[in-house]
Amino acid sequence: MTEPELPLQENVEQPQLVQQFLPRTFLERHGIHPVLFAFISLILIFILYQFVGSLITFLIFGMDLTKANVTGLRIATGIGQILFILVPTFFLIQFVTFRPTEYMRLKAPDPLAIVHAIVGVFSLQQLLQVYLYFQEKIPLPEFVREFQDKFKVMYEETYKMLAGSQSVPELLFVILIIAVLPAITEEFFFRGLIQRSMEKGLTPTVGYVLTGLIFGAYHLNPFTLIPLGALGIYLGFLTTRSGSIWVSSAAHFFNNALACIALYLNIDDEAILTSDPEAMTTNDVLMLFVLMLFIFSVSTYLFLKTTATKETVVQEPKDMWT
Repeated sequence: MTEPELPLQENVEQPQLVQQFLPRTFLERHGIHPVLFAFISLILIFILYQFVGSLITFLIFGMDLTKANVTGLRIATGIGQILFILVPTFFLIQFVTFRPTEYMRLKAPDPLAIVHAIVGVFSLQQLLQVYLYFQEKIPLPEFVREFQDKFKVMYEETYKMLAGSQSVPELLFVILIIAVLPAITEEFFFRGLIQRSMEKGLTPTVGYVLTGLIFGAYHLNPFTLIPLGALGIYLGFLTTRSGSIWVSSAAHFFNNALACIALYLNIDDEAILTSDPEAMTTNDVLMLFVLMLFIFSVSTYLFLKTTATKETVVQEPKDMWT
């Protein structure tokens, strides 16, 4: 007498059964935590771009970059971003996921979300300029002030040499190097690989805040650490909330392109919506701060409203860390 065939259990969660047969990533097979992998990736890219890239630049153009061939230096900068940031990012992403497109949030963005993000990053930059205005007034020891002034002059000379232009064709080339490439290479690396790895090991909010602070420190300018960190956090928020890395890429591009255009028009990048920031009184700066804060708040509210019905977290099979 045969045993009666038992009915299938309806309460078995099929995704859990399927998960048992899914291949495991390199990190999962070797028990490497995503946050640890993120820091390893940061160190690797830092060595490649800041040390190897800088060494090659010095060997080609010498120590005094202000006397180097500007076009050649710009081309080298662009190639360095591709070879030492973008290419390693594509290589490293293979260790954490089998679906890099979804992992890095490469889905098409909501155009309205991009508009709100651009308004937001513009107003945020003006708020950060107000912060720098008051930061300059903080009393510092004489030796620190001298170092700051020398560093600021050297940094500004190098930046203006790379980002400055004298004609429209040159401006377009500068925008390609200073705005287009960083909006892709840096966003794919920071908001794609690093932020997503941080989110998997921590939480989405902690992930983009920590990544934003690291983004600020990565630029190796101690006097703009807070503004760049704030900008990085905002870009991370845009990516997490919208579910698309192209939103932060658009905001990043706009921010950098605007600086290039300002230099082309001979507008001081320290000018806060005026041609003579030193002529502004403290009350003028505070009024500007209130105005920009209002615009930033409204743009952020509209961005939140626009993305409210959107899926803000990419759904992936659960791994050992989640």
